[in-house]
Amino acid sequence: MSELVRAVLPEGWPQPRGYANGTVTEGPLVHIGGQIGWRPDGTFPEGFLAQVEQTLMNVVAVAEAAGSRVEGIARLTWYVTDMAAYREALKELGPVYQRVMGRHYPAMALVRVVELVEPEAMVEIEAVATIG
Repeated sequence: MSELVRAVLPEGWPQPRGYANGTVTEGPLVHIGGQIGWRPDGTFPEGFLAQVEQTLMNVVAVAEAAGSRVEGIARLTWYVTDMAAYREALKELGPVYQRVMGRHYPAMALVRVVELVEPEAMVEIEAVATIG
């Protein structure tokens, strides 16, 4: 992973693909509130994948503004309004994720929710990152 975040893999467990079961961090933390897929001008890109990419870029922007970086992100919690859209996008999701996050896979959880505060938002992601 990185020198800031180390993946935790219990003995005998299979290596997870695209996430970590747990992470150990060094240094102070930044807790990143739920980010959605709107651009700085308040508009939303069209479609689930475009919103995921913008949401991840927003998470990274907050992490960097706090003095962290992509490799310092230790945990992501995803909230999606349409689990079918998420599942249908799985093949395309990997390259979208990697454009923003590279091959850094923190501990993650994904939860379907009925709706988000912003009616156009299809995904919201909150994070914890190390600063250092």
